[in-house]
Amino acid sequence: MQTVKIVVTGPFNSGKSAFIQSVSEIDVVSTERKITSEAEKIKNTTTVAMDFGRITVDEDLVLYLFGTPGQRRFDFMWEILSEGMLGFIVMVDSTRPETFREARSILETFRAYAPTPYVVAANKQDLEDAWDVEDMRIALRLPDNVKILPCVATDKESVKKVLLELLFSILEEVEKNSSQ
Repeated sequence: MQTVKIVVTGPFNSGKSAFIQSVSEIDVVSTERKITSEAEKIKNTTTVAMDFGRITVDEDLVLYLFGTPGQRRFDFMWEILSEGMLGFIVMVDSTRPETFREARSILETFRAYAPTPYVVAANKQDLEDAWDVEDMRIALRLPDNVKILPCVATDKESVKKVLLELLFSILEEVEKNSSQ
């Protein structure tokens, strides 16, 4: 059986925990703690170490999903969680353009940790004030070859589509490297 480590990262409140919870076949191991700062106005808890979930794709493939903390004060966990990842997902809240610069910075940080395939998940696409995916591509300064995918982190099918796109990218990379 092949296991694949995937990291789900992004700014605070972008939907990382919900993404993992909506698809994990096990109870998600979570390190949520009550917030005691300005961010408390947005939500009551935050991930301080990681979220962990698992999904069996088929009898030969299991994905281990590791969600990172979104707040910068916990960014020391990012490098630890990135070790051994075969790919990563950057979650971006489509309704909060003020977080796009931070999402771009997180993406660049993870690319520096490991040159693995990644996709960007434009979360909260079901909300009226969500930015269009192509407008987000421009705002995030993403090249055309980077997949930016519409997503609703609380919808299992939407999450599966994002995971499959990342898996296709990982498979392409493996095939490219094995043919060299």
